[in-house]
This record gives sequence, structure tokens and C-alpha cells, in this order.
Amino acid sequence: MILAVDVGNTRIKAAVFEGSTLLETFVFLKTELEKSIQNILNKYKNGSHLVVASVSDIEKQAFSNFESAINIHFVSHKDAFPFVNGYETPKTLGIDRMVLAAGATLQFPHQNRLVIDAGTCVTYDFIDENDNYLGGAISPGLRLRYEALHNYTAKLPLLTLENPKHFTGKSTSESIHSGVVNGLICEIDGFINQYKAQYSNFIIILTGGDTEFLAKRLKNTIFANSNFLLESLNQTFQYKIKND
Repeated sequence: MILAVDVGNTRIKAAVFEGSTLLETFVFLKTELEKSIQNILNKYKNGSHLVVASVSDIEKQAFSNFESAINIHFVSHKDAFPFVNGYETPKTLGIDRMVLAAGATLQFPHQNRLVIDAGTCVTYDFIDENDNYLGGAISPGLRLRYEALHNYTAKLPLLTLENPKHFTGKSTSESIHSGVVNGLICEIDGFINQYKAQYSNFIIILTGGDTEFLAKRLKNTIFANSNFLLESLNQTFQYKIKND
């Protein structure tokens, strides 16, 4: 039994797996890490490995109290991955993006894949049908867009996510919602269309905290799975075990 832990920029997400079967998911704040992990281990006493992928500033030391109870592995660039990394600066490629690319490679073999992770940032990662990771893009997520408009202007208010009432905003608030939400939707569809124009045999995977909100608004057909990173983390670790 494996406990997969994704330490993100704003929250921590975790999931318990028995083989490839996802048993339960959890979401908690960074300040709740030790208590939450301990509660999960108390509930699932047969856990053999705790696998961590982190893009945050949380140190490995934060997990040290669990070393006597379970084997801990932090995913790193030194691990075995099922793709050829064609990134020009491979050591700067985020672990979360590498895990997502690994999951796409393992779950959707012999296809061109575009993985879109819509969280604090929106990341785009492209892996071709020959399992070459070619790179992608990074842009601000929905929350960052709202915050940027407020923080870097004198009078624009800080709004929370809301579905635009009209494409043409009829007030400042409506204009912000339209710009943020429709802007990101057009961006995502635009990226997808550019890749589809160049590649056939293509699948688009959408994941991240804003998956549900965005999925039904996109024009392109996508595979939406908000737990794809956790599932990919489990698959990446299984791949490592088999290939070490």
C-alpha cells in the first residue's frame, strides 16, 4: 500500500493506493502536514511506502517523524522516468511536471500527449508518441490572475472565482471575471489547437484544482482527471521499482 503526497504551492494533496487502485484522497494545508499524515497512517496501517513530490519550500525534515513507520521516497531528477527528457535545462524542470509527463506516458502509450495542470500556475507539458518529453509552457492560474489585477493596479478590487455572466463585461467586476476566466479558456484552447495542427493521434489531459471549473467550458475534447498527478505519482514510483 502506497501513500502518495503532492506538496503544491498552496495545498497538500495525498492519496492511498493499493496497487493501481485509488482508495482515498485527502487535501490539507501545509501547517497540517504532520497531523494529517499521521492520521492517514493510523487509518491505513499496512502502508509500505510514502512517496513525495514537492514543488514547495517544505523540507524533507518535515517527514522525518514518519521514517520509523514507513519507507519514504522523495521523487527527484535522479529517478528513472519512462520518457526521454528533451528539456534544454532538465534540472530546472519541476518534479510535478516530470511526474505528470511520466503518468501520461505510462497511461496513454503510443500517443502524442498534452498534459495541462490548472492550479496556482497553469503548466503545459508535451510528450510525443515516441516518449520524448519536448517541453511546454507556464502561465498564471485563475487565482494568480485575479490577485495580479488587484495587486498591480490602484483601484481594481480583489475578486474570487466566478463564472462570467456575459462575455462583454458590463461593470468592472464583470469585466474582470470575463477577462480572467475567458482569457484562460481561450489560452488553453489556443494551445491545444496549435498542437493539434502539428500532431495527430493526440490526447489532452486536464488536471489540477481548477479542472472541474474549466473542463466544461473548453471547446476541445479532453480527458479530465483532477487526481491525475496523484495517480501519476503512484505510477512513477511503481515504474522506479521495476527499473532500478
